[in-house]
Parts: sequence; structure tokens; C-alpha cells
Amino acid sequence: MDFATRAYNHSFPFDPIVRSLLDTDFYKLLMQQFIWEHYPNEQVSWRVTNRTRKVKLAAEIDLSELREQLDHARELRFTPSEIIHLRGQSFYGQSGIFKEGYLHALAAFRLPEYRLGQSTDRQIDLSFDGPWWQTTLWEIYALTIVNELRSRALMRAMSRSQLDILYARAKVKLYAKLERLRGLPGLNVTDFGTRRRHGFLWQEHCVLTAREVLGEHFTGTSNVHLAMKHELEAKGTNAHELPMVLAALTRQRAPRDAEALRQSQYKVLQQWQNQYRGNLLVFLPDTFGTTQFLDQAPQWVSYWTGARPDSKEPIEGGEELIRFWKRIGLTDEEIASKRLIIFSDGLDVHLPGSAANGADIADIYHHFDGKVLAGFGWGTNLTNDFIGCHPVDSDRMKAISLVCKVQAVNGRPAVKLSDNYEKATGPFEEVEAYRAVFGSAGVRNAPVLV
Repeated sequence: MDFATRAYNHSFPFDPIVRSLLDTDFYKLLMQQFIWEHYPNEQVSWRVTNRTRKVKLAAEIDLSELREQLDHARELRFTPSEIIHLRGQSFYGQSGIFKEGYLHALAAFRLPEYRLGQSTDRQIDLSFDGPWWQTTLWEIYALTIVNELRSRALMRAMSRSQLDILYARAKVKLYAKLERLRGLPGLNVTDFGTRRRHGFLWQEHCVLTAREVLGEHFTGTSNVHLAMKHELEAKGTNAHELPMVLAALTRQRAPRDAEALRQSQYKVLQQWQNQYRGNLLVFLPDTFGTTQFLDQAPQWVSYWTGARPDSKEPIEGGEELIRFWKRIGLTDEEIASKRLIIFSDGLDVHLPGSAANGADIADIYHHFDGKVLAGFGWGTNLTNDFIGCHPVDSDRMKAISLVCKVQAVNGRPAVKLSDNYEKATGPFEEVEAYRAVFGSAGVRNAPVLV
């Protein structure tokens, strides 16, 4: 693919960003089926938030182009061949993961309406309201659309030679990272880069290059469309969305019941394990703080295949999980051979002479080698690392931290405390109510994202 020529000659009357409803993360489909079965009537509100506040998205992206891309996504449908793929494909060695009732619902599915505007500080104001099982799929599509529109807008100001340099440097950088990983025996790397990718075609290039360089150590992609197209394993489990909504529902039904709120983070896992098994049993402990989650976790949580620490420093978070499994009664040998930690928070590969832009996969690999089974979900820094590639401004194409989070459930505010204050969300009063139950998660008081 000649990316520079395509970007420079971008004269298509309309170039869709989302080409298929399968162009999403696998865990969204797993969670959507779970929601469709257990919580089909709950109403959930979502909102896109740009954590990189210095970047004024509404000044960089044409809102009419954004509306056109969102409208196009709403016109897409799951095709018969895509439904057949989901029905017949084995995932994690398991067949029949998706039930017929859910597949029939997908065949008639259409994304619900959206609301689009501009805030006073020149940020995009994009939100979605409706049945949880329908609005949940907007998350990834919205993020990919906004991120790729920003990439296109920035590149319109570049000359043909500048675009040549941009992509040449990005390709060399990508290959250098993969070469550094190639010599690690038993490495397990998966592409988790859909939501903040530079663009669909660039993500496809990264995935295929990773498969070529890493071979069997590149174990798949979270992107269902790319997995289907290139015969890769689709990977994913679950996300913060589930405990956030369950907690809000608990607050709605029993607003003063602290124990019910505390137990809601485990209730959702009980329901999940009744529906899925094997490598789909990977818990996410940090929604309301990892330490409190592990300190109070029932015995059965330790029977799950593994965990995904998502907001603590990776080595600290991994060691805390190992201590949990030891405390619960597992031996060093059992942990080393039977428990999995999936690291996925801001991972990168550090290159000599380049500034670090996230936790180093190789460092984490060496630290936990022989201690636990380790997997690496490599996201933004795989599919959107153009730092140092722009020929004029080295940070001009730096990826932004864009998220789409649950805001409310049946009108009740949703909260995420996290282990990282920058990832916390919720209105002040509700955050304080959660902290009274779960403790003060995060490294310091969290700013409130309403």
C-alpha cells in the first residue's frame, strides 16, 4: 500500500472509515451478547471525551465530515457472510460461543441515533443514548472515526514529499520495534489497536507486518473484521463497562446499600462465568481500584484463567496479582503454568535513542518470565505511533487519549474510580459516594469527567 500517494490524492467523494460492523473489538461482541441476554432493557448514555485537552478536536475536524461518517456507520448492517462467520468460527478453541438468538438480533441490528455538537472549549460533543445492548457498539466505531478524521485533517496540510517521509519513517519505526521483540521466546503479542488507530489501512499494515516478523508469537487481533479477512485469531474478553453499569444499577435499586454496591463488581463476573469459559475468563480488577477488589475477592475468582491489570504500573500490577493468587493458595508452579496476566495499558517497545512512550513490552516480559503466563495487548503504540515521523514537527501526529465511556444508566450517573486518577469518571457527589465504599482508588484525587 502506497499510503503517501493515497493520502495526497485523497479525492474520493466519500471514503468510509468504518467499512464493516465487524470492524470492532471482539470483546464488544462478547459483551453485547452478554448484555442482550441479561440486561436487554437498561438505558445507557455514552459520551466521547478527549483527555488530551490541549488538542481542540472541533478546530481540527470538520463536523460535517464527522456527521457524514457517523451516518454511514448507521447505514451498515451485519452481512449474511459475517453472521455465518460468527456462527461457525471457533474462538479460543471454543465453538458455538454466539447463540442463535443473539445472531438473529445482529442480523437486524442498526446503530442507534447520536447527538453531535461542539463545546465552548472547541471539543467535539458526541454522545449516544438508548438500550445498552445497542449503544454499546458505538464505542469503537466513534473512536475510530474521530481518530482517523483527525489523521486525515493533519495530513491535508502536508506536501507529497512530506507524506513520503512520514510513512517511510513510521514503517521503519514499526519494523524496528517488531525486530526487538522477535528474539523473545514464548512471546504472546496481540493487536489491541483498533480504537486509537491512525487509520484502518494502517492498522491492517501493522497487523500483517507483525504477523510476518513475529510469526507464531503474534497471536491475533482484537479486530474481528481483520481477523476474519486474514484468518487470524480474534482476541478479547471484557471491559470496565460491565462493572460500571452493574454498580449504577445497584445504586439505583439500593442507593444506601454499601455491601450490595461492593458485591456488584463480583456479581457481574459470576454472570459472565455462567456464559463463558476458558480463556474468556480474564477479570479486570481496577474499575473501582485493584487492591480493594483483590482483598475482598471470593475464592472462586482465583479459579479464573487470568487477569488484565489496566491502570497500575504493569510490574506493580502484575506482582499484586501474583500475591493474590499466592494468598488464595496457589503455588509458584501453579501460577507460572496455569495463570495468565494480559498486559495492555499503554504498552510500547523502547528503541535506542527514542523517548519512551509507555511501558516496555520487553522489560515486562523479562520480569515475569517463568513467574506467570504473560500476554501483551499492544494498542495505540502499535497502530498509531507517528511520534518523530513528521518532517517538520515531531509531535504533530502524536496520538491523543480519546475515550468513549458510560455516563449514566437509567438516568443514574456511572462511575469509574480506576487506579489512575486520569482515567476516573463521574460527577463529584457520586464519585465521593463510591469512594466511601471502595476506598480512595487512584494515585490522587481524580478530576471529574461529567
